[in-house]
Amino acid sequence: MQKVSVLLFLAWVCFLFYAGIALFTSGFLLTRLELTNYSSCQEPPGPGFLPWGSQGKPGACWMASRFSRVVLVLIDALRFDFAQPQQSHVPGEPPVSLPFLGKLGSLQKLLEIQPHHTRLYRSQVDPPTTTMQRLKALTTGSLPTFIDAGSNFASYAILEDNLIKQLNNAGRRVVFMGDDTWKDLFPGAFSKAFFFSSFNVKDLHTVDNGILEHLYPTMDSGEWDVLIAHFLGVDHCGHKHGPHHPEMAKKLSQMDQVIQGLVERLENDTLLVVAGDHGMTMNGDHGGDSELEVSAALFLYSPTALFSGAPPEEPEVIPQVSLVPTLALLLGLPIPFGNIGEVMAEVFSGGKDSRPDSSALAQALALHLNAQQVSRFLHAYSAATQDLQVKELHRLQNLFSKASADYQRLLQSPHAAEATLQTVITELQQFLRGARAICIESWARFSLVRMAGGAALLAATCFLCLLASQWATSPAFPFRPLLLVPVAWALAGATLYAGLLTTTRLKLDLVVLGAVAAAGSLLPFLWKAWGSWRSKKPLATLLPIPGPVLLLLLIRVATFFSDSFVVAEARATPFLLGSLILLLVVQLHWEGQLLAPKLLTIPRLASSTLTGPPRHSGAYALRLGIGLLLCTRLAALFHRCPEETPACHSSPWLSPLASMVGGPAKNLWYGASVGALVALLVVVRLWLRHYGNLKSPEPPVLFVRWGLPLMALGTAAYWALVSGADEAPPRLRALVAGASVVLPRAVVGLAAAGLMLLLWKPVTVLVEAGTGTPRARTVLTPFSGPPTSQADLDYVVPQIYRHMQEEFRGRLERTKSQGPLTVAACQLGSVYSAAMVTVLTLLAFPLLLLHAERISLVFLLLFLQSFLLLHLLAAGIPITTPGPFAVPWQAVSAWALMATQTFYSTGHQPVFPAIHWHAAFVGFPEGHGSSTWLPALLVGANTFASHLLFAVGCPLLLLWPFLCESHGPRKRQQPPGSEAEARVRPEEEEEPLMEMRLRDAPHHFNAALLQLGLKYLFVLGVQILACALAASILRRHLMVWKVFAPKFIFEAIGFIVSSAGLLLGIALVMRVDGAVSSWFKKLVLAQQR
Repeated sequence: MQKVSVLLFLAWVCFLFYAGIALFTSGFLLTRLELTNYSSCQEPPGPGFLPWGSQGKPGACWMASRFSRVVLVLIDALRFDFAQPQQSHVPGEPPVSLPFLGKLGSLQKLLEIQPHHTRLYRSQVDPPTTTMQRLKALTTGSLPTFIDAGSNFASYAILEDNLIKQLNNAGRRVVFMGDDTWKDLFPGAFSKAFFFSSFNVKDLHTVDNGILEHLYPTMDSGEWDVLIAHFLGVDHCGHKHGPHHPEMAKKLSQMDQVIQGLVERLENDTLLVVAGDHGMTMNGDHGGDSELEVSAALFLYSPTALFSGAPPEEPEVIPQVSLVPTLALLLGLPIPFGNIGEVMAEVFSGGKDSRPDSSALAQALALHLNAQQVSRFLHAYSAATQDLQVKELHRLQNLFSKASADYQRLLQSPHAAEATLQTVITELQQFLRGARAICIESWARFSLVRMAGGAALLAATCFLCLLASQWATSPAFPFRPLLLVPVAWALAGATLYAGLLTTTRLKLDLVVLGAVAAAGSLLPFLWKAWGSWRSKKPLATLLPIPGPVLLLLLIRVATFFSDSFVVAEARATPFLLGSLILLLVVQLHWEGQLLAPKLLTIPRLASSTLTGPPRHSGAYALRLGIGLLLCTRLAALFHRCPEETPACHSSPWLSPLASMVGGPAKNLWYGASVGALVALLVVVRLWLRHYGNLKSPEPPVLFVRWGLPLMALGTAAYWALVSGADEAPPRLRALVAGASVVLPRAVVGLAAAGLMLLLWKPVTVLVEAGTGTPRARTVLTPFSGPPTSQADLDYVVPQIYRHMQEEFRGRLERTKSQGPLTVAACQLGSVYSAAMVTVLTLLAFPLLLLHAERISLVFLLLFLQSFLLLHLLAAGIPITTPGPFAVPWQAVSAWALMATQTFYSTGHQPVFPAIHWHAAFVGFPEGHGSSTWLPALLVGANTFASHLLFAVGCPLLLLWPFLCESHGPRKRQQPPGSEAEARVRPEEEEEPLMEMRLRDAPHHFNAALLQLGLKYLFVLGVQILACALAASILRRHLMVWKVFAPKFIFEAIGFIVSSAGLLLGIALVMRVDGAVSSWFKKLVLAQQR
């Protein structure tokens, strides 16, 4: 089995998983159809004459305009309670003192002084609560679907009908200033615009100050009809400090002054709208659908009376999309075609002096226009997609027909009783709310065929991994047919599908094409598996996973079907990992030796497994187990509480040091963070020195000696700058800003250089040539001529070491006076592990930069935990069998669980509000301009750092048992009949080969790597399969979009990252192996010359 074939086989398996994920996703996360129809003044929304006799009035459309100008102040992340006053002290209860309460005092003052001019509403936001989706809703009146959240940083122009387009069609001058997201959504739509970058969440003032520079001069100039100002300071303050920080109070006070200044400049024909696009969590994040995220403030003010009654004690709750039809009719514009919002009827009451019957009639007229527009949209949408539920749609059309008939009768007798007016209003509101409900349900409809096909493909691929992992160690494994035949079948299936589409003139779907190719490539394997099943092989052969491990795996898979367990996975994962560790320790003690050989070595056919005495005592395994449990418990202290568990308190150590108030505490934590960084570096260097891998003069070793300390120094300096940037003197801020850009880029550059050097020269050994006895701790390589075949080259170390001793002894006898000719390679037995540990360290530093400073403690625990687990698994392995080699399922399962535990310990959760967006600005404090792939890469690296590190380090599970072979000199066994010669010669010492034993059987080495990769992909694949099944079965569950859909998305992306990391890790081992072969070849040829 060749190395390239192993990588190609694993890449094929990964492709099968990717195809299943893509097919399932295309059926589960559907996007709605965006109609390109547009409303216009020339086309009424329904039959009959337009009300108010507005056809002949200038500036009028469906309804006469109430205002000629609007000022829309959009305060990003203005949560509803930010607009509430400071609560008065209640006797017997502690006073409420929150930084964000009572800071928008001008709103409360206007509500008290001018109740008929103002209203405060609780705006109910539809998830996802990301800025771009909220802007779409605020301008189109529609509902972006769940999958649109992925476009938050790749905003595309809105093609469907919207308020901005209607304003342009009416010749209104629209001036914008603020968040540059609007530039992508509405390119060229503004008569004047002042855009500012929105991506730098650490910058609280640039956008807001830029707006204030242009806001009042623009208002005073009068060269505008609609003025939009999108402030970002409150949102960025939440991301950086959270809502309870004193900076939030300063930001809200600044916004209050802005509102006061606008109110003073308003004219009678101008409406002021102050709105939040969404809220924020207790941590300052958003993106989900928690109560705090979907609750935003909406404030209306008019210099003239706008409402007939006083505001209620508790603000009314209205859907956010209701603002769209309301503003359209108030400005005399057509309602956007795809709007499903309901007009705020109270706004059309006519003011405090209007009669009740005329107020009710005006509300009925606005609601009827709105209902006609929504009815037209439902008819067009159902005709285009046939996606709306027919029965419910028919019921709504009957309701609208009845309400419309009652409305027409009302127009014929305008002096009808008030009860009749209220009946018409109620019927129209019922229709509008029912239409919105049916649209919400329709846009969450799924393609069950694609979901079933994707889940079936994932299940079949898991089955492939399970059986192929067993077949890989068999000498009769049909490797080449299983690799080449599927490719032919995949091409045949893809060609057949493409030809069918060409014949029927249907659009080519790349997702389905990939799924067809994947399914076609699986057919030969399924046929072979069916043959194996019919041969009635034992169930243990088909299901080789040990019972306890299988039970733990089933428990973990079952938890994905419960929203409570998914929410509590951060606590459940350490429990499962601790249970598996205890199982390992108990099993080792029960079987009488540490990790019996049958767990890690599969015996050859018709041969017995060699056994040996345990190399360590039971107390050693117990100490390792206790250490592992202690590290697991310490890592659990770093946790972020899900928003569904309000009684839980997140670890304060996950926040950046810049958010801390108080110098001594910040300095203490900074010292602890740098101490953990130094400890991590020292542990790695001591380990490399212990195995002699720092003796070589090769460039990678020199980099480890000097480059890693430089990386640690750069990381510590960067932490010092960002933690105290706000406290820097003004004259040094430019220097601090420049260093904040240079230092992280320098660390990443050093890491990249180190990786390049290691790939170039992966063999880090010290070669010593000369006469005399070789030094201890070496692998002795006597020279006896060049290899005569490729097989000799592949087996060069064991062949030289085992089969050429006798020939060499004769040469020794002839050259006693000069001493033996030897070549010593120091610590060649740890060459694979040394390269892997070095690569993991080089990857850890850039990934650590993307996290908060105190996460360095978690990274230190990660390395310690990994070393302890590897030693526990390898503690009692007797290195006596030449192969085949295997890694037990216990080890693979524990490794995958540790990756999940580290994901949670680094402050992550599988929900969008918990994403660490600040990682996108490490090294780029001013943002990325129009680039989206780089910030996405940085945020992804921050989120899935644990997946990447554990996947790349997965080959250590195979290498570590050989590395842990005693590396002290041992007495070489004498062949029979040589006792007399042994008495004459000094005692010779044989050095342990350690990892060089893997080269004793290259076929078994490659097969072991393939088996390890398949086992790891199986464990990860079962998890993504369980998430897919849970999301499909529970697709109508109340928590599907809050829990199950985000969990599936995070698991899918995590699987992709892990599989890529696994391929990189195995490829690195093979690169080292190839370099070792080349090194020995050059060594032998050099000795020949």
